[in-house]
Amino acid sequence: MCHVLIIEDDPLVALHLQILLEEHGATSVAIAETEAEAIKAASANPPAVITSDVSLRQGSGPVAVQAIHERHGAIPVIFITAMPEACPSCGPHERLFGKPIDETAVAQAFRELLPA
Repeated sequence: MCHVLIIEDDPLVALHLQILLEEHGATSVAIAETEAEAIKAASANPPAVITSDVSLRQGSGPVAVQAIHERHGAIPVIFITAMPEACPSCGPHERLFGKPIDETAVAQAFRELLPA
């Protein structure tokens, strides 16, 4: 089972990601629009993979991811943002993509980051 947390404040982008990730193996998805919602959603059901925008209406995707990592350990992350330059440098279990979404690249990154 692969639960994914999508941190995205644009409902259409979130839905697009949900459909894409379900096509590539996600079995359940939670969507959070704010930093606080993301932290709460991860506590309720820790994800196997996170996708996150950088800039949210309320809070920051990278700050939410950091808080989630502090509570639940290293969870692979795919950052998807209109401002890639605003995202912190990515580690080995993180990927960074710009918007508009490159479905092929995001799907490939998702498959690579899935826990074994």
